[in-house]
Amino acid sequence: MPDLSPKQLKVLAFIRHFIDSSGLPPTRGEIAEGLGLKNRQGIDQHLRALQGKGAIELAPGISRGIRLREEFINAPALRARASTLRPKRATSSGLPLLGRIAAGAPILAASHIEEHVAVDASLFRPHASFLLRVHGDSMKDADIQDGDLLAVHQTTQVRSGQIVVARLVDDDTATVKYFRREGHTVWLEPANDAYRPIEIDLRHQDVSIEGLAVGVIRTALRRPR
Repeated sequence: MPDLSPKQLKVLAFIRHFIDSSGLPPTRGEIAEGLGLKNRQGIDQHLRALQGKGAIELAPGISRGIRLREEFINAPALRARASTLRPKRATSSGLPLLGRIAAGAPILAASHIEEHVAVDASLFRPHASFLLRVHGDSMKDADIQDGDLLAVHQTTQVRSGQIVVARLVDDDTATVKYFRREGHTVWLEPANDAYRPIEIDLRHQDVSIEGLAVGVIRTALRRPR
């Protein structure tokens, strides 16, 4: 963990606890309100400093475009500081529901969010960051059906055999598949024999892991055949 000033650590801890509590990154206004700060410009300065030290990523032009770097989430100093905070929940309660995710924009860009669903993020382990509407039947044998809402924990750290939300850099949408990696090769494998795995040679093509599937919400009951 880089050398952070006490104020930077406080802001970073607030961001971490806010995400844990609400499933969304905070806006700059929510950071200022939650920490009792009146100077919004000071918040921007702290965020730029945190980005410069590699603790967060900032998506320009997005009100909730703060992304906490994975390696800082469980840093002892940050975890201890976050445990003392009680931030307010986001104005839009519940988890953001994403439809189709277009390439070239952050996963939680406002243009991706259809609505917010009144589901507690802490019902899932690890906690859910967002819900993704499932399209198609490529994962039906994993009991992920067309129209389901997939609960996703936003992370880039996944293991072979886990179900992930992945996005090919040259593609226009995200896909839900089993993740498997051997050396320079990644396979995104469906749970339906009617579909072929997607094979990616990381030496020539990039893949972005957007999150880990942590649960399914069925929106309609299906009659047994």
